[in-house]
Amino acid sequence: MGRLAQPLLSDADRLSQRLKELPAEPGCYLMRDAEDRILYIGKSKSLRSRVRSYFRESHDLSPRISLMVRQVCEIEFIVTDSEAEALALESNLIKAHQPHFNVLLKDDKKYPYLCITWSEPYPRIFITRRRRLRSPLDRFYGPYVDVGLLRRTFFLVKRVFPLRQRPQPLYRDRTCLNFDIGRCPGVCQEKVSPEAYQQILRKVAMVFQGRSDELLELLRAQMGRYAEREDYEAAARVRDQLQGLEQLTAEQKMTLPDASVSRDVLALACDQRLAAVQLFQMRAGKLVGRLGYTADASIASPGAILQRVLEEHYSQVEPVEIPPEVLVQHPLPRQELVQEWLSERRGRKVRLSQPQRQQKADLIELVERNATFELSRAQRSAEQHQLATEDLAQLLDLPQPPRRIEGYDISHIQGSDAVASQVVFVDGLPAKQHYRKYRIQSSSISAGHSDDFMAMAEIMRRRFRRWSQAKAEGADLSELRRAASTALHTGGLGDWPDVVMIDGGKGQLSAVMEALRELNLHEELVVCSLAKQREEVFLPGASQPLESEPDQLGLLLLRRLRDEAHRFAVSFHRQQRGERMKRSRLSDIPGLGPKRVKELLAHFRSIDAIQLASPEQIAGATGVGPALAQQVWSYFHPGDPEESPDGEPPAEPLEGAWPASPMPPAVATSSA
Repeated sequence: MGRLAQPLLSDADRLSQRLKELPAEPGCYLMRDAEDRILYIGKSKSLRSRVRSYFRESHDLSPRISLMVRQVCEIEFIVTDSEAEALALESNLIKAHQPHFNVLLKDDKKYPYLCITWSEPYPRIFITRRRRLRSPLDRFYGPYVDVGLLRRTFFLVKRVFPLRQRPQPLYRDRTCLNFDIGRCPGVCQEKVSPEAYQQILRKVAMVFQGRSDELLELLRAQMGRYAEREDYEAAARVRDQLQGLEQLTAEQKMTLPDASVSRDVLALACDQRLAAVQLFQMRAGKLVGRLGYTADASIASPGAILQRVLEEHYSQVEPVEIPPEVLVQHPLPRQELVQEWLSERRGRKVRLSQPQRQQKADLIELVERNATFELSRAQRSAEQHQLATEDLAQLLDLPQPPRRIEGYDISHIQGSDAVASQVVFVDGLPAKQHYRKYRIQSSSISAGHSDDFMAMAEIMRRRFRRWSQAKAEGADLSELRRAASTALHTGGLGDWPDVVMIDGGKGQLSAVMEALRELNLHEELVVCSLAKQREEVFLPGASQPLESEPDQLGLLLLRRLRDEAHRFAVSFHRQQRGERMKRSRLSDIPGLGPKRVKELLAHFRSIDAIQLASPEQIAGATGVGPALAQQVWSYFHPGDPEESPDGEPPAEPLEGAWPASPMPPAVATSSA
């Protein structure tokens, strides 16, 4: 979408008109800039009064919000039936759009989740550090601070309950040993119905919902019913599950005096830049879960950060997981509204309060102490990254430490499936939302003909073409770079790097600089290359590498960037090569389109299995008839016809003719 009008503060008539259009009803508002990007998403009981407060001269705004208001070019709004509904909508919109000026919980990969894919007939259960919803039905539990406890719990759960043990079946036509010893119900061969398997997983989910005591009572009652029916074998299986669960709950050693109440406790520790939040889940007097979040502390009060964590966490859980009481360290900006929303989600009253009694105050102090330890660990890590960027600035003779560093690498095999990667580090840490993949488009790079110099030059032209066009149109690149370093927006012209690193030596670096000269950006960008053999850093025009130590922090940062670019490029190359190999062997068969190729692979699970199958077996796949099955079989067996089209056997070779072979015997002569 093109640029919008000028900021509303510069157009009094349009601002007045937009403010008059706002209704005095509850809802959410979205503020957009000149590039149509969402700057901020908010909620209010009265949209008119809330949005107007941003543009009053007497209203005291923070410097950050004042900067945001000066960029607002358009205001959108969504009306809801109640303020509680607006709260839920705001949380969903923030997660979907990630506005720059909202309080955003950081995507901290060190805290893992446990995922159950309820959208599948036979759901998978696994530990992951990526919270990526493939379906609204899938469920994530976490993030868990104690990774070791999570893995031990998951290991024991897989021993207690018969669960799917492998992501892919080991055999195509039979079960593996896990089925024989009772650790898997035979999902791969559908020896258990989807309904029965999902019932098993619901019991597993209760463990990660903090409902172990409730599950124990359920299993004891089930064991009693089996015993009454004299089904002692089934009763023994449930007994074993009970013993395993009791062993699991024994690890939750921390107990509280009040063993009858379930509650969640939230507290944080923060400095000027970072906030570490801890959420302790107490169920029937036991600590059953410890979740962790991090957020930017420079843009919001402690109460606002805690409220954002509450909205994020409780919008993802099932109503049965919401406890009757939630203790928070600081008052929330909209505490009554959040309490009403939690009660509505749970279906019963939820009490949200700051502790007054000594016992509850001690709980807050305990959680805050744990948050302080997490903050200290994060501060040490941030300090190391800061030192690395400062050392890199000194190594490359930069005026200030670089914030955004980009690394590039090429991956191919003899020119085939040539791809490139762009990885980005922000403040010394990987920023995966900015990663990009490229397919090399040059016609001179193909199987058997590789040219890394040309490939790297092509990627530079494609990466910085828009910046070159903006400069040719008279744009002030220094102003655009300042805006990029302030906001670090994605897309558009908001992604200018402070340093560009090329994986390679002087040859690759020279090719890149030639491409940048064509774009008239060779004097604007800081470019270096890192040679693999001796880990040497080269600058444009220099015949000798920079002087550096092997353990120098700036050099280690470049090596981490180079290794990440290499990993990303190789993984993309393997993906492209695998798709090409599947595509070239099946899609070339006449009459076999993408849908039937997918059905064949789903039926046989591999191309090798299709090649070994008979025409009758191929015809058993969905959507494949006898004629097409014969065509597929003939494609893999071109020199082995079963019979001629009229039903007669193939003709015998003429007498005296050489049989078909790669080379006639006369050629294979000996020099003797």
